[in-house]
Amino acid sequence: MTSFDPKPIGERAQTMIDNLGSISAEAGRLTRLYLTPEHKRAADLVAEWMRRAGLTVRMDAAATMHGFLPPGKTGPRSNRRLLIGSHIDTVIDAGRYDGPLGVVAGILAVEELRARGVALPFGLEILAFGDEEGIRFPKTLIGSSTAAGTIEKSILDMTDTDGNTVGNMLLKFGSDPAAIKSEAYRRGDVIGYLEVHIEQGPLLERWNEPLGVVLAIAAQSRHRIRIAGEAGHAGTIPMPIRHDALAAAAEFILMVEEVGLKGEKDHLVATVGEITVRPGAVNVIAGEAQLSLDVRAASDEARAQAVDAIRLRARQIGQRRGVVIGVETVHEKPVAICAPRLRSSIGKAISGLTGRKPRELLSGAGHDGLAMAQLTEIGMIFVRCRAGISHNPLEHVSVGDLGLAVEALTRTILDIAGE
Repeated sequence: MTSFDPKPIGERAQTMIDNLGSISAEAGRLTRLYLTPEHKRAADLVAEWMRRAGLTVRMDAAATMHGFLPPGKTGPRSNRRLLIGSHIDTVIDAGRYDGPLGVVAGILAVEELRARGVALPFGLEILAFGDEEGIRFPKTLIGSSTAAGTIEKSILDMTDTDGNTVGNMLLKFGSDPAAIKSEAYRRGDVIGYLEVHIEQGPLLERWNEPLGVVLAIAAQSRHRIRIAGEAGHAGTIPMPIRHDALAAAAEFILMVEEVGLKGEKDHLVATVGEITVRPGAVNVIAGEAQLSLDVRAASDEARAQAVDAIRLRARQIGQRRGVVIGVETVHEKPVAICAPRLRSSIGKAISGLTGRKPRELLSGAGHDGLAMAQLTEIGMIFVRCRAGISHNPLEHVSVGDLGLAVEALTRTILDIAGE
């Protein structure tokens, strides 16, 4: 364990995060969606910080900002680069740290390396992805999927609720959507990908640990549920012969919760977060209900088994209630394992700061690392957040923990450089 005062660099990180947090589409709350004027202002600010840190800056076809630091010496890895990134878009009424912390930490780590006169044997590239949350368009991880080479050109035709296509919005943003398929890194040019992110959960705080090593990003899938019943007069249809779509939806939701509770050892979570009912009148039995379903687990097998169980029990509910329940998969991501060598470097960096063996934990939330794992090995540093709150204005990280996170990233880079 070495002596380190996290406060000065933590305060710098907080100032930068607050500056980004002031860029919002709404007064009084933080909302910054992909390819909006607010995203453009945030990207321009990040580009300015990158230039001040001595990085060469460019924006790619998916509106990701890249800041590149060339290698400081020649050698067998001088034609390769280590990628560090996160996202600068937000959910609606968001917290300030989810995403921007990883971008700010990367820029400040570059400043620290330059201040210490470190000559890296490889290039270093900071990535500020524009879309991770998937709020504006029906797709997540557009920026990181582009970098990883897994993006499909069909993404350009996807529309938001106002009918704007991704392609047209990229043109308006100043990007070149026609080049989106050519933006992928070549696998042999990349050493790995690192991301610093708030935990978005309560474990680090419960353990009284400022930082943790991520073992993997959970497997996850999203589904649309449609329940077709029969609408009717609320006052004249007897209860025993109703085909009430909303009553079936209520039973479905409780069943999903039950399946999730049985999978604790696999870190299984299952959530219904949205519901729409038609016709939606006080005196009409619901004829149709549409729901969302989000299922995540520590392994692809556990997630698939849970979805299969939900499908089976949905059919049973439908048969018993005389309704039809359809389950459509709209998004699926396999588990992304963090590379042992990167976990080792992160672990050494954290233990050097805390004097303790670092905790290892699973990420139940998705991150850009899910996409980047298709390109290269990934590693993640989790940072303690108050009460585990995220996607919420109450999201908070202490200045001290911010400073420790930047220093842990800096030391991780140095350890990789010494391999």
